[in-house]
Amino acid sequence: MAAITMRLPVARKAVGPSAPRGGEKHLVAPGDTITTDTGYMRGHGTYVDEEKLIASVAGAVERVNKLVCVKALKTRYNGEVGDIVVGRITEVQQKRWKVETNSRLDSVLLLSSMNLPGGELRRRSAEDELAMRDYLQEADLISAEVQSVFSDGALSLHTRSLKYGKLGQGVLVQVSPSFVKRQKTHFHDLPCGASVILGNNGFIWIYPTPEQKDEEAGGFTTSLEPVPLSDREVISRLRNCIVALITQKLMLFDTSILYCYEASLPHQIKDILKPEVMEEIVLETRQRLLDLEG
Repeated sequence: MAAITMRLPVARKAVGPSAPRGGEKHLVAPGDTITTDTGYMRGHGTYVDEEKLIASVAGAVERVNKLVCVKALKTRYNGEVGDIVVGRITEVQQKRWKVETNSRLDSVLLLSSMNLPGGELRRRSAEDELAMRDYLQEADLISAEVQSVFSDGALSLHTRSLKYGKLGQGVLVQVSPSFVKRQKTHFHDLPCGASVILGNNGFIWIYPTPEQKDEEAGGFTTSLEPVPLSDREVISRLRNCIVALITQKLMLFDTSILYCYEASLPHQIKDILKPEVMEEIVLETRQRLLDLEG
């Protein structure tokens, strides 16, 4: 007889307000009146009707001086200069690559906007153009920075720093861009033995922490050595923790991921995705974050 796993429902614990004190956001739905004051300027996600400022999307109201806009809770990625993104090469064109970055239009990585292998500094020649598929080809994953935004909203990327470039072995998790918290750095080496790149575009890359940084490769040499089982288990646990945080609507940043990882250690990796376990570990994570904020 095959073993059957049975899970019975239990009474849920009462959960207090999760938002930090004074940090409640003004949430609106389409058609809600934001303000009747005529002194405000209309921003993205709003329109004016009968001298009232009304929301056109569901999201959180943001005010910058007199400018009022609504940031949608679930949307495609709207890039800004300086953002860190993780993307997938979709097409190799003349002197450029097309990159899927979860935005409305494909992003562009120019041949002149990347490091040559070995970090050479010189003009790009016809030989470089012919060897573009040796650097990056279709379906390759890269990390890059947004260099500029074109008039139609498409993004121009660059990988001129040695911390950007082609990604090797790891796991990609796709979430809504609104869940990724903006920080000074989006490259994190976690103490549990794995590293994460939290792309502003909602693409999160989890990979084993390299023993030594390869400065000579210019971001193109990827290790194809087998990943040890212990590292694969850490990566799998981190991936399930990120899915749990997103399911319970908690923002993603290095501290929340690490607290969730520590809270999940008593459970098996596969059990983290069970609704009751997910709720328990995210509740503990949320409480620790509130204690941290004081």
